[in-house]
Amino acid sequence: MSRRSSRPRQTAAARTRTAPATAITPASPCPCGLPATYADCCGRLHAGNAAAPTCEALMRSRYAAFVVQDAEYLLRTWHPDTRPPAIDFDPGMRWERLEILATTDGSAFHTTGTVTFRAHYSDRGRPDSLYEQSRFVRHEGAWVYTEPVFVD
Repeated sequence: MSRRSSRPRQTAAARTRTAPATAITPASPCPCGLPATYADCCGRLHAGNAAAPTCEALMRSRYAAFVVQDAEYLLRTWHPDTRPPAIDFDPGMRWERLEILATTDGSAFHTTGTVTFRAHYSDRGRPDSLYEQSRFVRHEGAWVYTEPVFVD
């Protein structure tokens, strides 16, 4: 869809909707899969107390934002040229696990990067997964999601 359209093109990640499996508290394990509590990991990024230092950290925090249904964070970390107007969460979907398969660039020394991942979810009880390589760029000094490079 054209960028001039009134509704920006949405990626597979934006079209995929989620519902939390259980309530995530600050003391819960972080949904991104790293060995830390939500408060010490992605929760501080969601709250705006820190910025993701790498594109992988941003990918993990965006996955966790889908789990906790933090649409504000997802939109804030989406490049304005590709950002949808809103994110809807489908109560029949539940994100279960994130696998980071590969990263390219995306460190403090880069301006672009990619993260290849598989996000496991269930849709109304049926297991499935989203396989994507996402592109990230620095925008106004912060990492932001731009688009998928490929979707399987």
